[in-house]
Amino acid sequence: MARKLGKSVAEEKYKTLEVVEKNPKSGVFHLYLNRSRQRNALTHDFFTEFLKALYALDHNHDVNVIVLSGAGDHFCSGIDIFQLKSITQSYHDAGESLRRQILAMQDSVTALERCQKPVIASIHGACIGGAVDIVTACDLRYCTEDAFFSVKVVDLALAADLSTLQRLPLIVGYGNVMELALTARRFSSSEAKQLGFVSRAFPSKDDLDQAGSCVAGRDFPAALCNRKIIGARYSADYEASNEDE
Repeated sequence: MARKLGKSVAEEKYKTLEVVEKNPKSGVFHLYLNRSRQRNALTHDFFTEFLKALYALDHNHDVNVIVLSGAGDHFCSGIDIFQLKSITQSYHDAGESLRRQILAMQDSVTALERCQKPVIASIHGACIGGAVDIVTACDLRYCTEDAFFSVKVVDLALAADLSTLQRLPLIVGYGNVMELALTARRFSSSEAKQLGFVSRAFPSKDDLDQAGSCVAGRDFPAALCNRKIIGARYSADYEASNEDE
């Protein structure tokens, strides 16, 4: 029987997230984007709660692996339209308000890289816009065969300040990122696998959900050490690219 994370770690109820350990003592904890009726669109509450949930999981000794998933039929449809309007308004107003909004959202995404536990993005259905920003900061990306992706910078007439244009070239290459960003076209799980954006694609969501257990059985002292070395290099490259902008 699945159990929610113990009260000693996460007492508060999240508006946009849910934390579940499906198999007790497995060490695999699922962090769900939990606004299925809105296709898990990202809000102010999400960016605030995401930091808190990741911190709680990272500092819990029972947690070996974090699997980031979406409740319902889709992983995530991107930034919520009301959040987008707020950002757009701040863009027109400019100044400190816009800077603080973007920095807070960036920090929430970068928290995935700071986390010392391996984070697997478990993607099904749509992974659009801001969702791509989030999964690029995860350690592994798995998906179902019916998953699809899109970088929505051009369609929304916004700069991708959360990480897509900084982190994604390190994963799939600069030329591929430019084509995906400039066309904003939808690409399939098979193309994502070919590009190296996802490591594996699974026939069903059940198969996808079981994939985290494979990582959980590894020798974690060495695995985490390697992860920290790799993550430090990626973070350094990301920070350098931001400084150049």
